[in-house]
Parts: sequence; C-alpha cells; structure tokens
Amino acid sequence: MPASTVSLETASLCVVDATGRIVREAKVASETEALIDWFCNLGFAVTRIGLEAGPLSQWLYAGMRDAGLMVELLETRHVRAAFKVMPVKTDRKDARGIAQLMRLGWFRPVHCKSLPAQEVRALLTVRKLLQTKNHDVEMSLRGVLRGFGLKVGPTTPRTFEGRVCELIAGHPTLSVVAEALLAARATLFAEWQKLEKRLRSLAREDRRVRLLMTAPGVGTIVALPTPRQSTIPLASGLPRPWARISA
Repeated sequence: MPASTVSLETASLCVVDATGRIVREAKVASETEALIDWFCNLGFAVTRIGLEAGPLSQWLYAGMRDAGLMVELLETRHVRAAFKVMPVKTDRKDARGIAQLMRLGWFRPVHCKSLPAQEVRALLTVRKLLQTKNHDVEMSLRGVLRGFGLKVGPTTPRTFEGRVCELIAGHPTLSVVAEALLAARATLFAEWQKLEKRLRSLAREDRRVRLLMTAPGVGTIVALPTPRQSTIPLASGLPRPWARISA
C-alpha cells in the first residue's frame, strides 16, 4: 500500500505490505513523471496509492491516473484527525501514516475536479481578485483625497475618473498621486472586463449553464461552475447529486 505526502519541491513516499511492514521509502521530486517512474520501477505490483489532497494533488492525481496507477485522493481533515496523536510530524512520518491508513481502509476518498472545472475555477478566482483590487484602488484614492478635504462623493465606474480629475485640478502633488492610482485602476478594470467577457462566452457555449440562468437571480458567475461539479462519484461508482452552488 503506497502513500505519498507532497510539498512544493519533493514528495515523501512509503510502501507497506499487507502486514504493515515498510517495504520501501523514498523522496522524489513533486512531478508526475518522477512519481510515475518510481512506482513503475518498484519491481512489484501495488494495490492502491494514497495521495493527500493539497495544492499540487489534483495535477499529480490526474497524471498518475492517466498512467494507469490506482491512486486515491484523501480528504485532508480526515487524515489530520488520524495523525493528532503523532508527537513529531514530518513528511516521512506522514507518508508512513497514510500508508497504514490505506492498508486498513481508514480513509475517505475525495472527488478530484476535472480539468475544465479547474480552468473555470481559475478564471473565477482571478476575476474576483481583479474586481477586489479595482475596488481597493478606488477606496484608497478616495481616502487620500479625503485627507485634503476633497470628497469624491457618489460616482459610477464611468464618472469616477472625471470626478477625481475635477477635484485635483490645481494640486500638482495630488495630480501625480491620482494619476498613478487612476492608471492602475484603468488597467485592473480592463483586465477584469476581459475575464468577464471570457466567462460570458463560456456560459453561452454551455446549454446547462444557459438553462440555470433562466432561474431568477442566477447569473453567469453562479451558474457557470455548477454543471461541472454537479455529480461526484461514490465508492460504488454511482453518481450523487451535488447541491453546493459557489461563485
């Protein structure tokens, strides 16, 4: 029963037999090719491989699955709960512990999202980041001007820049500060709108998303990720409904 704990640079590996005896241990690069090569050159067949969920796990899991390895993605909180009594935690000891969990069947497999679902999630995450930073820049500029008694007041995205330029007229230093922040805001806004356009395009191409968007209050951001994570395979192989809607 092999197991692996993965960090950014290296992965600690441990293989145990049916009695729990450690057969092989190693530390290899956190790359799909390195892991596949190590498992394929063990000299004996492995029943299943345990991989703790983490930042690199989805990518490694997909590559190992494609190579024909019997790998399971383990729920992190369940693994951590099993290791609470461990006095000293290291990657090597974690790998040994996960190997024993795999041998005994004391693990909870988790669903690994498909590549299209991961791509949509990345788009949504970066879109939200740009939207937040755009708002932060606006609020920072309002705060700077307020310190000089200049109140921007209610504006729209289109009228904000004009209102700021009106207030800073005749203030050379404030003009330098405002121009820098307005330029940053313009760039953030432009890139944010590019992602919005891309997301709307993806929504138009998916019949399921268009159907979801017919519901009141459901737009692109809510509807787009839902069909891609609507079913999760159970241990029996049967799908189950996935009720969570996230944006």
